[in-house]
Amino acid sequence: MLFVAPWAVSEKLLLLAICIATLFFAVLTPPFQAPDENQHYMKALMLSEGHVLTEQRGALIGADLPRAAVELHAIDFPTEPTGQIQRYDRTMLAHSWTADAERPGRSFADFPNVASYAPTLYAPGAAGLLIGDALGLPRLGAFYAGRLVNALTGLVLLLMALRLLPFGRNAMLATALLPTFAYQTGSLSPDAVINGLGFLGLALALRMGFMAASASLAGGLLLTAPLLALAKGVYLPLMAAGLRLPAGRRDARPCLLLVAMAAGAACFVLWMKFSGGSQALYHIASRKTGETMMTAPLADQLAIILADPLAYAHVLISSVTERAPVYALQIVGRFGWNAILLPLAAYPLAALMLVAGLLSGSGTPAGIGQRLWWIAIAAGVALLIETAMYLTGTPLGADYIQGTQGRYFLPVLPLALLALSPGRPVRWAPPVFTASAALLLLIAAATAYDSFWVHGFVTADGMPPHDSLIHALLLPSPRW
Repeated sequence: MLFVAPWAVSEKLLLLAICIATLFFAVLTPPFQAPDENQHYMKALMLSEGHVLTEQRGALIGADLPRAAVELHAIDFPTEPTGQIQRYDRTMLAHSWTADAERPGRSFADFPNVASYAPTLYAPGAAGLLIGDALGLPRLGAFYAGRLVNALTGLVLLLMALRLLPFGRNAMLATALLPTFAYQTGSLSPDAVINGLGFLGLALALRMGFMAASASLAGGLLLTAPLLALAKGVYLPLMAAGLRLPAGRRDARPCLLLVAMAAGAACFVLWMKFSGGSQALYHIASRKTGETMMTAPLADQLAIILADPLAYAHVLISSVTERAPVYALQIVGRFGWNAILLPLAAYPLAALMLVAGLLSGSGTPAGIGQRLWWIAIAAGVALLIETAMYLTGTPLGADYIQGTQGRYFLPVLPLALLALSPGRPVRWAPPVFTASAALLLLIAAATAYDSFWVHGFVTADGMPPHDSLIHALLLPSPRW
């Protein structure tokens, strides 16, 4: 029996590396330099003040918050691209630390992109903000306290998932060793909770499907499925990975899994109904034309898909084909607001790490039919992600999909790797896996430090120009 193999020393070291990298990024990354972190901060702050739903004031969607918190982003650490080199230093932190007294009163904060997100996603960050307030820290200090609590929550969820997995630990570790995972977990982004719950839901489902059922396992499923659905409903089908069909007549495990998933779907629908869901429209810059456009009402966009499914299939295929290289870069690591690339040599190194992790063995007894089922689930979830972004983040009737980022596929990656992984390791794979993962994280840490605090960077879309291929291969993109 290969289930739940003992932890190897290398696996413990890799988990320690993930924890160190995550906390490193939580401290080193300047405020609001994770995508949409300013909006996530405002949403967590709103929750910390006891409010769950946003309000609309004219064209603005958000909440009334302390002015000092709003200006922490607007004045001290703005993120709007200026075309100029942006570099952080200690004096910026020192000034912001003492600026609260000059900013009395309250101000309305606009955060439409995250208005419909469930409060469960922001509970850890809100708790950290409350801890910062209780300690008497200024807004900047409370912000970092929120980051740390959010990061620790993500790491605890990862550890729980790894301990519950009946097999496939290397597939999950390989995903968590990608710099994007540590970078996003070490921020105030709800990605810490989303990825953690995605991993935990998958681990519980596989444990239910391949090991003996128990009351505690059933309870964990019934608790995790709604939380996962509230995090992002598109990830709920990941739990179908635990289904093994045909099941025996007296095998209740498939029923338990389906009940848990149904409970999650019901919670998702109820929250969307209660909150107004994705009808919180907002302006975006079209990735095709650069023009500022409004996202579409979900019902209207859905009607367009249903009216001509083949046309939407063409949109889906063309968008994924066009954006696949961007997704690959982002899923490995592109820091700031997708502005800072690692040295280009780091990306084939990440591919080597993933392949070595895959070939390090999963211990799974699954046959070809089960593996094809897992691949179908992973592909289906990926299509759901793209469709969700078309419905909620794209202009009405557009011939492209707007807003999908590589990091959205992190919860899907462990299942895809597991489906392709051999049961037993290839001899050379474990040491290569460990060495390449360690080197990749060191490169990512050096890239973030140099780009944010030493050399500076320019926020711009696309691949930055470079004068030297050697520089592009060996240096982070701001030095090209």
